[in-house]
Amino acid sequence: MPFIPHTEDDVREMLASIGVASIDTLFDEIPQALRSGGLTQVPEGMSEMEVTRLMHARAERDGRYSNFIGAGAYEHHIPAAVWQLVSRGEFYSAYTPYQAEASQGTLQLLYEYQTMMASLTGMDVSNASLYDGASGLAEAVLMAVRAHRHSRRILMPKTVHPYYRRTVQAIVSAQNIELLELEYDAETGITTTLPEGDFAALVIPQPNFFGCLEDADALTDWAHDHGGLAIGLVNPVSLALLKAPGQWGANGADIATGEGQPLGAPLASGGPYFGFLACKQDFVRQMPGRIIGRTVDLEGKPGFTLTLQAREQHIRRAKATSNICTNQGLLVTAATIYLSLLGPAGLKRVALASHANTQALISKLTKIPGVTLAFDRPLFHEAVLKLNTSAAGVLHALEAQGILGGFDLLPTYPELGNALLVCATETKTEADLQQFADHLARIMGRQQSAPPCPIKPKI
Repeated sequence: MPFIPHTEDDVREMLASIGVASIDTLFDEIPQALRSGGLTQVPEGMSEMEVTRLMHARAERDGRYSNFIGAGAYEHHIPAAVWQLVSRGEFYSAYTPYQAEASQGTLQLLYEYQTMMASLTGMDVSNASLYDGASGLAEAVLMAVRAHRHSRRILMPKTVHPYYRRTVQAIVSAQNIELLELEYDAETGITTTLPEGDFAALVIPQPNFFGCLEDADALTDWAHDHGGLAIGLVNPVSLALLKAPGQWGANGADIATGEGQPLGAPLASGGPYFGFLACKQDFVRQMPGRIIGRTVDLEGKPGFTLTLQAREQHIRRAKATSNICTNQGLLVTAATIYLSLLGPAGLKRVALASHANTQALISKLTKIPGVTLAFDRPLFHEAVLKLNTSAAGVLHALEAQGILGGFDLLPTYPELGNALLVCATETKTEADLQQFADHLARIMGRQQSAPPCPIKPKI
């Protein structure tokens, strides 16, 4: 820690006072095998001018494409007012709001965010966000195991985002939690086969990774009837049209989580994004991260503060409820302003326009010989298309025409063969859809008469 402004004598004096030989001793609970050692891969620092040139070069390399990829990160229109306000100094550089008396504006904003997300998900309480949707699902799984107490098995459908499943596995595998993958029906693309035996929770993606709508009511009731919890993994924009997780089945899902990026966060080459997490009141003590409460002071004036968790919870390391102790405050600020500007009616218009554009895109593309819709099931926002030629080759050819034509499913779902996950949000016009269809028809016709493409699929 070379940045600590203490002399070597200061450090030795402090270590002697607490009775340890070195600073490394303070981190002795971290296994040696997990320590990275020196930062050998970090390059030397750059000047401001060099950084500017680098970022311009990176931006130019990204180029400008007509984007039809969804797969968990969506290109929605963000009103200019959102980031004009977010970039104000009061928000942009705000520190963690531990001192309530100095952070009322930040705390009130987070409280408003929680209120919006609790309403959107139909839950009793929301926290002030997590790192992203994938780690949010992992935290929901850990929550469920702590709350259930009698089982450490989680039912995880294969229709959950494959990257989310990998993230959850990485986070919970060392805690003796078993993830049992559930297969999906080849005709409908939804989870239909449910196992015997005890489990802590069933994850219910809605819509699922393929864009298909799961039978959330039946799955929620099945989980409760078999003694488990129900975790809803949802796209927040879809909740403007679909039933909220808190309303699923007879008693509603117990936990709701997902990726908040569609609510005012740009794609930005992959981040930063933020995860949301909400639950029933019964499980609020198991909820990780920050929760903001509204109260009154001695004079009866309303105020806001961190609640239900002591600050010390965040520094208990292995003994803490969770290792998540922060929130994506800047992205949550954007989401709060975005939702405030759009309101329920505006968010519904975004959802309807996105769905209508996706349906129009499917209609155009499935008229092309060799392109078929993979699943016969109601969907939202995106869909799986099967091709009779190399999906990787088609995507490469489309990219050369300035079109990002979808997410190649072959590496993660090889049983589907050459298949693409495509999406069209409210940002797409009729001309955009037609351009995609025209280029795809030409490319498909050319590839079907050409030798096999040597291009390997991207993972």
